[in-house]
Amino acid sequence: MSDKVRVLFVCLGNICRSPTAEGVFQQAVDAAGMQTLIEVDSCGTGSWHVGKAPDSRAIEAARRRGIDISHLRARQFQPNDLTQFDYILVMDRQNLADVKDLWHRDGGTEPRLFLEFANTSGSLEVPDPYFGGVQGFERVLDLIESASQGLIATIREKQA
Repeated sequence: MSDKVRVLFVCLGNICRSPTAEGVFQQAVDAAGMQTLIEVDSCGTGSWHVGKAPDSRAIEAARRRGIDISHLRARQFQPNDLTQFDYILVMDRQNLADVKDLWHRDGGTEPRLFLEFANTSGSLEVPDPYFGGVQGFERVLDLIESASQGLIATIREKQA
């Protein structure tokens, strides 16, 4: 492992929620002046979109908030990610179960739901906006922004 704190965001296809989380969290890292301390990546449990850019609606929703995720490309979660990352943060319970199956077999960093870091009450799952409208992408951004601030605070606390 590197000296940096390595954070991996995981969803199903790595074209909506996890690249959005990567972009939002990277912006939060930059705003906190922690670029030299934290490295960010994202992936999906499925292989359907490997090599593809994020969904155009996710790109546009992020762009409206001043975040560029258009350069990101989907990749699939790999078992060695469990040993390469300090935080493996999953968007929903089904993907968490899939990653935990590998974790139970191989060990490494225990995956968690990303919204455990949010300061909001309610569901711990980031809803998949893929089959919905623009409002779903805005909701995803709101949830991810909240959890990103909580994660920054947690990492800062552990670094102190």
